[in-house]
Amino acid sequence: MSISYDMYQEQILDHYKHPRNKGLLAGATKNARDSNPLCGDEVVLHVKVDGSDRIAEVKFEGQGCAISQASASMLTTMVKGMPLSDAEGLGRDAVLKQLGIPLSAVRLKCALLSLHVLKLALGPKADVAT
Repeated sequence: MSISYDMYQEQILDHYKHPRNKGLLAGATKNARDSNPLCGDEVVLHVKVDGSDRIAEVKFEGQGCAISQASASMLTTMVKGMPLSDAEGLGRDAVLKQLGIPLSAVRLKCALLSLHVLKLALGPKADVAT
């Protein structure tokens, strides 16, 4: 294995064992939840948007494999402080680049679950999705 692959694996394990921004968020203005029925992964995102349409705070809850939970942790660190328009335009490549390892089709669904939930949270029906 290459040094960079090992580094990304360590980063994923660190986010899984020591998740950033995990927990409830009082006063969240947007919330969403979804799960991957194939493996049981679940992610709930709570987003607080400030007056200048930036993500002032974001937290997640959930359970599942190391990839899904590390991805949620990484995503929250990416979008905190981001303008809503940028967060809405965030694509799968940004998340996969953060993970930095090749993924099978099944693991790809795990890795992108948090991005899907973010899109739900920022969408028009987000406030009723929890």
